[in-house]
Amino acid sequence: MPFRLRSRRGSWGHCSLSALGAALVLGALSDAKALTVRVLVSSGQQVTVRVPVTPTPTSPLVAPSVLAGLPQPQAMNTWVVGTSGRQPGAHLTLGGQDAGNTALYLPPAPGSVVEINGRFYRGGVLLRAQDGGVQAINVVDVEDYLRGVVPAEMPSGWPVGALAAQAVIARTYVAARINPAAPYDTCATESCQVYRGMDAEKPGTDAAIAATASQVIAYGGKPASTYFSSDSGGFTASSAEVWGKEIPYLAAKADPFSTSGPRSRWRLEVPLSKVQTVASQFGVKVGDLRSVSVTRVSESGRPQEITLSGAAGVARISGAQAGGFVRALGAMSSRATLSGLSPLIVEGSGAGHGVGLSQYGALELARQGYDYMHVLGFYYPGTTLNRLARVREGAGPVLAGGRPLPAPALRSPPEPSFPEPAGPSWLAMRAGPGVP
Repeated sequence: MPFRLRSRRGSWGHCSLSALGAALVLGALSDAKALTVRVLVSSGQQVTVRVPVTPTPTSPLVAPSVLAGLPQPQAMNTWVVGTSGRQPGAHLTLGGQDAGNTALYLPPAPGSVVEINGRFYRGGVLLRAQDGGVQAINVVDVEDYLRGVVPAEMPSGWPVGALAAQAVIARTYVAARINPAAPYDTCATESCQVYRGMDAEKPGTDAAIAATASQVIAYGGKPASTYFSSDSGGFTASSAEVWGKEIPYLAAKADPFSTSGPRSRWRLEVPLSKVQTVASQFGVKVGDLRSVSVTRVSESGRPQEITLSGAAGVARISGAQAGGFVRALGAMSSRATLSGLSPLIVEGSGAGHGVGLSQYGALELARQGYDYMHVLGFYYPGTTLNRLARVREGAGPVLAGGRPLPAPALRSPPEPSFPEPAGPSWLAMRAGPGVP
């Protein structure tokens, strides 16, 4: 459909960005039929936005339906969006002209596509002036959003049981973060969950998303915290030991399905100079180091206390900081042991923080014939499978239904060969959403 770019000062073309106030709350979020997600996909001094122009018939003798069926060149309207300055209330600019407002909005429409800084996204875009720059926020239906998330987080050729589980936890993750009072709900990077728009879409993950449409997992009637990592290393970590926050369904437990991945065993040699630097970053002041050792471990085998001795005394790093120290050394996970000093030998298993779902564990469960509900039931015990029903005005989503998730029988998995995912697009070292 044709769009028209508008501002309080006039119009500049045939795509449509409507000027809105800075305190905008998106009306689309109250639509009971769909959950709309606002994803920060780009920010900088300028943002380039391109929108396809729908061709129109040039002759009354040609029916629009016939014209639509013919190959058409993809014409695009291009807008370079900047700001008029760094001062509070600075307006956006379009091609150097004052747009008359601090925000511009192109709402999503059925089949709509927008290109933002060279990447195509489904839906629309909200542009905001912020701190002298521009934020570009993709406004997109949650199911279309997942099409750009799931294949960025898990190889699309993996079994459907693993892909469907990833789809449900990705949907749950973003549903828990819907906040109409905030400028946007989530970001497109690993700090949230990776979102690559239409470039990432694959048939296998599209099918898994469609098969689980609107499904989320819940605890206490609210979307669960669906953290995940690449490989638990044979034992999932609790949220308490990693972040200092206890969540009942994110407890430490043996994970025999995640013992043979490509990061199941690894070894790292860390120069003493780096150990000294990392220790200083964690506030350790003991002079020249003489020894570094793990003096207490959690139920999952991850360090809960590290003792460092030096020429000027002894210091201890405890709790969640102990795991942070190990990861800061360059370790793939905190499920590790320490020995030696120059170099410090770090030996461990797994990759990522280890909380919640292990992707290589999900792969093994799916290979053994378990469906996605068993995968979710194993990694998030005590949760239920629900669906997104509607969105309350000015609040988050409302969930409906709710049935307990089944858990698979624990049995030792075989020793399969896990090939590395092809290409650099998949983050084999994925730490999971919302963590450094």
